[in-house]
Order: sequence, then structure tokens, then C-alpha cells
Amino acid sequence: MILMTKICRRLIVICMLLQLLIVFPFQAFAESEEAMFAGGCFWCLEHDLEAIDGVVSAESGYSGGDLTNPTYENHSGHQEVVKVSFDSNIISYKDLLKQYWVNIDPFDNKGQFCDRGDSYKPVIFTFNQDQKRDAKESQENISDILNIPLDQLKVDITDSKVFWLAENYHQDFAVNNPLKYNFYRTSCGRDNRLKKVWGEYK
Repeated sequence: MILMTKICRRLIVICMLLQLLIVFPFQAFAESEEAMFAGGCFWCLEHDLEAIDGVVSAESGYSGGDLTNPTYENHSGHQEVVKVSFDSNIISYKDLLKQYWVNIDPFDNKGQFCDRGDSYKPVIFTFNQDQKRDAKESQENISDILNIPLDQLKVDITDSKVFWLAENYHQDFAVNNPLKYNFYRTSCGRDNRLKKVWGEYK
């Protein structure tokens, strides 16, 4: 009888452990979410977003247009975008949006900083209705924070389209090419403009 009791207890413990092994990976997967943003040069936006606590990965690519298999040389109709995978246990989509806003110039829809043209305009691409609602709410909050009318913010909020991963040499460009990246970022005036727009808020 005692032996049977011990065996039953061990079986219960083993079953509980197996349940934990099965449940937690799926739970972690369910809590991992994606976001996609355009905000000028994807080298810079990728680098800024990847450094945020809770961001699992940030990938540079192209989206927003209809051209299939776009390349850096030909991505007409697309914006340079960054697709972000984030752990919603650590950072919410709303908080990620706050970080996005302070890393762009929200008044310029003709490009960003020294990069001009449709490829570089700022866009929030939403994957579902919850993200769309949060994005519009964040836009209203930024309008209040900067004390400006909503229509002065030139950031589009639109449904996501197919994400095309950019060429390998664009991924982690800031880490792999620090001298070139820092020269580009400084000469493009990105940080000076961000400081002017966001001031103490950033």
C-alpha cells in the first residue's frame, strides 16, 4: 500500500511537470506580440527600438506598397520599416508607441531628417483593431503633450501589409558598422531634431 502511494505521488509530480513544460512555452508564445513602424532610415529606428527593455527583436525591411520582393535599390511604393517583436509582459504596445513617437519627427510626412521622399515618411502599421485603437489614442496623447492641434501630426496610421525583410547587410547595421552609422546619424541631424521636437519629454 505504501509503495503504491509513493508511485502515485511520483506519477502526479511527473504529470504536473509535464503540464508546466507544455503550458509555459505556449503561454510565452501567446505573450509575444509584433508591431511595425516606419520612421525614416530603418538603420536608426531599428537601433533605437531594439535597445528598449522588453523588445525581443527588431528587423529592418520594407512594407506599405504593392511591389513584390522589394530591394533597397527598388522598393517603390514601400516605406523603410522596422518590425518589432516584443514581450508584452515587459512592455505594452502602448508604451512601445510612446518610444516610437519620441524617435521620430511627427511634423514631417515628406521624409525624416535628411532622408526625403515617400520611403522615409512616418507610419504606424497596425496588425489588429486593438493596435489601431491604441495608435489613435497615442496620437491624441502626443497632441496634448506637445500642445498642438491633432492635424499637425503627420504620422499615418494604417493597416499592416506584407513585411519584406531587408537585405542582410541592413540588419543590425548600427552594431556591425558603428563608424559609418554614427557618421550618418550625426550628419543627418537626427538627434538634434529629436531634441528640438521633444525636449525634456524624451
